[in-house]
Amino acid sequence: MTKTYYTKGVCSRSVTIELTDDGIIKSAEFEGGCNGNTKGICALVENMKATEAIDRLEGIKCGFKSTSCPDQLARALTEMLEEM
Repeated sequence: MTKTYYTKGVCSRSVTIELTDDGIIKSAEFEGGCNGNTKGICALVENMKATEAIDRLEGIKCGFKSTSCPDQLARALTEMLEEM
């Protein structure tokens, strides 16, 4: 399953995620945002269970914002798991 999630409240515009049928993150790629940070996040979650990534990333804030790119990734993964 592949999905493009349009982020809200962060510098990145979207994140495209590919999940295997058993909920493993095959790949993730942000469009926009802090290039090095978003590439780092994606490299760290590759081959990780989506549920583990959600547990680790959900609720992370960026400065005074109520969300962050990692939190938006967790939200996207949550939506994807609900659709499976």
